[in-house]
Amino acid sequence: MPRGRYSLFDPHDHTPLAEEHFHCAPGPSGWRYVSRLTTPAGADHGSVDLALDDLGRPIRLELHAGGWQVRGAALDGVTWVRTDPTGAQATEGNVRAHAFTGTSPAFLVATARLLRLTPSADATRVRLVAFTDPVLAPRTVDQSWALVDSETHTTDNGPLTVDAYQVTALDTGERHTVHLAGDVVLDAPGIQLEDLQTPPSRLT
Repeated sequence: MPRGRYSLFDPHDHTPLAEEHFHCAPGPSGWRYVSRLTTPAGADHGSVDLALDDLGRPIRLELHAGGWQVRGAALDGVTWVRTDPTGAQATEGNVRAHAFTGTSPAFLVATARLLRLTPSADATRVRLVAFTDPVLAPRTVDQSWALVDSETHTTDNGPLTVDAYQVTALDTGERHTVHLAGDVVLDAPGIQLEDLQTPPSRLT
């Protein structure tokens, strides 16, 4: 069960935004990721709870940030309920999309697991619903993912395979690279792995 800490920052000016303390693990029905976020000053900043089935589809998502809450799952595309800080009202959304995304590294692992790309495959288009900070506002985004490199490194804990994905935002054409080792993000725009207490799990 990988357990560790990511630092999240603005990818443009590198302003620190939060620290995400996480643990994740594969299970008999898929994969689960749970995290707690704190501000750079140490105050509570929200939480993430994401569970995938064995095909990489989100069977449960619960996000908390800024007093707002989102609960969602893959249902007729993806469906979610977003609740305001007072709890007085809730709004439901549904989009013909493949999965969810957001600032948490969990969503990068989830998308890679959903697509199951190979280095020889063409880039794959995916539609995602992004929940944006600080109020978890939903926004539909289209991306293209390609597995451009896969290297195996020898470590004290055995072989470690690092996959490099090229991710393209189809509305702007902006491209960036995401490096994953199993179910851990090693490097991505706005994300830095700061501490890892146990090795990544290999997702099959």
